[in-house]
Amino acid sequence: MSHHKVEARGLSYTYPDGNSCAGARSALENIDFTIHHGQSVGILGSNGAGKSTLLLLLMGVMQPTAGEILVGDVKLTPKTVADIRKRLGLVFQNPDDQLFMNTIYDDVAFGPRNMNLDEELVDKRVTEALEKVDILHLKDRAPYRCSGGEKRAASIASVLSMQPDVLILDEPTANLDPKARRQAIELLRGFAHTKLIATHDIDMVYDICERTIILQDGRIMADGSTRDIVMDAALMDMYGLEIPLCMQKNI
Repeated sequence: MSHHKVEARGLSYTYPDGNSCAGARSALENIDFTIHHGQSVGILGSNGAGKSTLLLLLMGVMQPTAGEILVGDVKLTPKTVADIRKRLGLVFQNPDDQLFMNTIYDDVAFGPRNMNLDEELVDKRVTEALEKVDILHLKDRAPYRCSGGEKRAASIASVLSMQPDVLILDEPTANLDPKARRQAIELLRGFAHTKLIATHDIDMVYDICERTIILQDGRIMADGSTRDIVMDAALMDMYGLEIPLCMQKNI
């Protein structure tokens, strides 16, 4: 199913002042990868490595300095970005950036309503999305009255209601307590979607991603089997990372 494929070719991005926050020459430089249908891919890297910049480029929020992005066989351009955003769903790092309506229901309905779907179909999509993340009982609750884990589930539901081919997630377990973190991981594990997850949560990547990419100073330093990469203590240390906590006791 090539329409689910996400590809970066020679992707580069330089901030307008010519420097990234980390002081590197560019935020991203000559990024190449292809993510195929059904793959779960973790993006690891220290702060300033370029993870969030990469996600914003994939969604067309920013334009690359060089290179190109293809979703399926369609190149991401200002003319195609609207259609491509129907196929890629971004879950923000902070749920409060994604939830802004009076109720959870209205937040999840926002995208389908903006697609001009009739209200019966909107309700069907909202109900299905809320059921998938197990928070249908919260549909009439205001987001500010929800816990961090509930907000995270609602933000994922707001993307699922758009029925994207690919889920792109920025730090999906950030600021969650242990129980909510485990629930988020189990939720993501159950999705058949192609997934691209930028995170510092190496244990989560070890749990649910079969492939891992390490970014450092805007470049890809490793790309391969998650187990091969995250269990290589020397490699992980080289890029300011650690092997999964769940495996450290076995080393």
